[in-house]
Amino acid sequence: MRLRTALCSAVSALSALALLSACGSSTTAASSSDAPLVGIDYPRSDTDFWNSYIKYTPQYAKELGLDLKTTNSQNDVAKLTANAQTFISQGVKGLAMAPQDTAAIAPTLAQMEAKKIPVVTVDTRPDTGKVFMVVRADNRAYGEKACQYLGTKLGGKGKVVMLQGGLDSINGRDRTEAFNDCMKKNYPDITVFGEATNWDGAVAAQKLQTRLTQHPDIKGVYMQSSFALSGTLQVLKQKGLLVGPEDKKHVFVVSNDGIPEELKSIAEGKIDATVSQPADLYAKYALYYLKAAIDGKTFKPGKTDHDSTIIQVRDGLLEDQLSAPLVTADGGTYGGVPSVKSDDKALWGNNLG
Repeated sequence: MRLRTALCSAVSALSALALLSACGSSTTAASSSDAPLVGIDYPRSDTDFWNSYIKYTPQYAKELGLDLKTTNSQNDVAKLTANAQTFISQGVKGLAMAPQDTAAIAPTLAQMEAKKIPVVTVDTRPDTGKVFMVVRADNRAYGEKACQYLGTKLGGKGKVVMLQGGLDSINGRDRTEAFNDCMKKNYPDITVFGEATNWDGAVAAQKLQTRLTQHPDIKGVYMQSSFALSGTLQVLKQKGLLVGPEDKKHVFVVSNDGIPEELKSIAEGKIDATVSQPADLYAKYALYYLKAAIDGKTFKPGKTDHDSTIIQVRDGLLEDQLSAPLVTADGGTYGGVPSVKSDDKALWGNNLG
């Protein structure tokens, strides 16, 4: 989740196809008349993370033999609702979406259920209602990993700023609650300043600047996604704090997403860690579960064959929690949490070409 739109200038056929989707058009990724038609609503196209997801989607649709229609709801639940109506009229056999307002999507889910159109939600989980599968990583683990990293680096003392996402999203709530709970339990001498940003990079930068002015001894920042990366680096630079980790003025920064720019920033010593949210696997398994639903397959809680675990969130709702590793420069272990090096070729952020 995130401010850049570099993929909108890509020139490969695959990226060009994804770009049409990102700009709100509807298109078909696979051409076989025998292939089931499915819909994908992209939640936004103004972040590196979601642009990467957009790029991967037609690739996996082709691999799975699915015809693909796409829309972009631009972080607006009203547009998502309207897009769902469009998909119904187009006769899709399944729909994947990533609702950013996880409460307001309930009526749309109820309508899709009544139409017997299976829904897979990606990255977010609806507060109520049924879907065939939620494809998501454990977002509480994001907050816990960030907490353990910062707690270790700060020696259990000091002040940190948490740039929260939208608290109308299960992701924002999970990351916030887990980070706070972990700090209270394991690092009670660290003061956490929580700042609501609604996934808005400009708001995040302004609030970080204010906090650093009020508390120049702040030594850590937890960005709940890469939406805040550019602004955070700019603020630290303005304050004379964008220095390497060997400098005593260094402010330790942890992000969530694993986009290429984060991995580069870790290697350069500008930020210190991230949690790699699997944009590639979100696309792959969103479509995998849509195809499975169309084929009449069912699933139950337990380990999968792709290094994840399906859990039962509530009655009738399953979630496939995909792997999302902590990423650091040295690949060390922090507070009992292992990490992988930022140049690891297994990370999707190192494989965008």
